[in-house]
Amino acid sequence: MSDSHDAAPRTGERLQKVLANAGVASRRVCEQYIVEGRVRVNGAVVTELGSRVDPAVDLVDVDGTAVQLDATKRYVMLNKPTGVVSSMKDEHGRPDLRRFTREWPERLYNVGRLDAQTSGLLVLTNDGELAHVLAHPSFGVAKVYIAKVSGRVTPQTIARLTRGVDLDDGPIAADRARLLDARGDAGLVELTLHSGRNRIVRRMMAEVGHPVVELVRRSFGPLHLGTLPAGRARELTTVERGALLTLARRAAPPGDESDQ
Repeated sequence: MSDSHDAAPRTGERLQKVLANAGVASRRVCEQYIVEGRVRVNGAVVTELGSRVDPAVDLVDVDGTAVQLDATKRYVMLNKPTGVVSSMKDEHGRPDLRRFTREWPERLYNVGRLDAQTSGLLVLTNDGELAHVLAHPSFGVAKVYIAKVSGRVTPQTIARLTRGVDLDDGPIAADRARLLDARGDAGLVELTLHSGRNRIVRRMMAEVGHPVVELVRRSFGPLHLGTLPAGRARELTTVERGALLTLARRAAPPGDESDQ
């Protein structure tokens, strides 16, 4: 895009101050970024140091990565353990997500769901717009699962998963599939899917004759579980927040929400 000195409003806070407060870099370095044309406000490059923004409404990115300006928004990664339902208040009294959010004063919500017997990465946030976009199946955010399955898995089975299988609610194919281990009478399979259909990994593996014994989600979009222990939660880093917000901003306006 071409430079636009009028892209940012004349009221509000100075752009370099807002960027520094958001943890992008020191104010002096942020000024350099602006002059070099690396900063955009609402999609337009801004090179004028006198530019001002309203952190509550303006969208800012640096080198194409979104910057979180609204400090009231909270983004948390949880390694959900098995036996916990993906709800902030379960109507049947089962263990829910509330126990993992007590250290944050904001009211957080989960982005999408994992079934009770599936562990792994869940995003919790009070950013309703981001949650709606990322959970919507039409956006198709990629998720990586590792499944321990019964039976000896062959390369032919892996190929079938990527070619596609027919389920009751229509055909489905994995974006990618890898056999991680095939010793004994169990296998370890890594599946990458963008589908939001309910219990999709379990149904796919059952269809190819290898029921899931254990299932964990290792990544969600740009986020990776890493070494976060089961049952622990942490706030996203500045880099992770930027990656997640960038992904969400690229999405088309969603409709009704649904996910695994």
